[in-house]
Amino acid sequence: MQSGVSGRNGTGYSSLSYLKRLPIDTLKIDRSFINEIGSNHKDYKILYTIIQLARNMEMNIIAEGIESEQQQTALLRLGCTEGQGYFFSKPLNEKEFNEFYFREHINV
Repeated sequence: MQSGVSGRNGTGYSSLSYLKRLPIDTLKIDRSFINEIGSNHKDYKILYTIIQLARNMEMNIIAEGIESEQQQTALLRLGCTEGQGYFFSKPLNEKEFNEFYFREHINV
């Protein structure tokens, strides 16, 4: 069974000691860290540190709330290769997802 830290890292009280006590294999970065990645140097440094920590702990890393090519490019440079957000697609129901997937991956 896999488990992960999702969504709210850094948005409330948390302890890094959980990283060594819990079997965490995925870290999902909250959109609040992504929003100003291109214009806020502190956000960039925090993201760099979060991503490096997760990579050093051999975790999967997923960025939430990617809305622009600039954000995606910055995240890729930092080593985050998985993400979700309106840059890729609006939320889809099952039928819409199947159509989207077929269009994007099958009919290349």
